[in-house]
Amino acid sequence: MRVVTWILRLVLFALLFGFALKNTDPVNLHFYFDYAWSAPLILMLLFFFVGGVIVGWTAGMAKVFRQRREIVNLKREQRGRTPVKVETQV
Repeated sequence: MRVVTWILRLVLFALLFGFALKNTDPVNLHFYFDYAWSAPLILMLLFFFVGGVIVGWTAGMAKVFRQRREIVNLKREQRGRTPVKVETQV
């Protein structure tokens, strides 16, 4: 199974590397106030992909931290209660 995984990684790397080599043409990204940034297309794609990953990860982590805080509050609330003993009838 490890060999198959490494073969798939190698194939994916080769495909992405070929994609990068095909997209080396310079492109201009125009900002406000006549500011422009010129870079190869693949660099622009990589930059915005990484930026999207960071924004998505940050949004996901905000929810995780909110859930952790709620779990801590629920555990604290649960500790404050006395356990109720349930009697069974024979």
